[in-house]
Amino acid sequence: MTKRKRAGQLTLLGHSDAKLPASPAEARLETFQNPAPNRNYRIHFETDDFTSVCPVTGQPDFAQIDIDYVPDRLCVESKSLKFYLASYRNEHAFNEAVTNRILDDFVKACAPREAIITAQFSARGGIALTVRAEYPDKREIGRDHR
Repeated sequence: MTKRKRAGQLTLLGHSDAKLPASPAEARLETFQNPAPNRNYRIHFETDDFTSVCPVTGQPDFAQIDIDYVPDRLCVESKSLKFYLASYRNEHAFNEAVTNRILDDFVKACAPREAIITAQFSARGGIALTVRAEYPDKREIGRDHR
């Protein structure tokens, strides 16, 4: 596949007229072929410009989102990730649900060898909250959690 054909599959990169999606359901994480698929290496994304909305109070929740992953065949294109994360600005969800949804959508888009999403939500009422979700899930399957 030529570079032009591969780049043609990306709909956001290089298009200044692209509009932010209204919700995560409308957003699309775009991917491209991993240039070094036979090597394990980590990619790190971070943003401190993340906002979602508390489903109970309607107040904004601000967070720093860190995404660390080891790609397999596909890498996530960063502009599509920026648009995807921005689509949460009007999303009413608890911080735990937001973090896990980001992981689920990320894994669905690029099927990484592993991924970790860390969301550090700003303090409200004097309490900050950090949620970390990992793929693959390393907990014991069938373990009694009582």
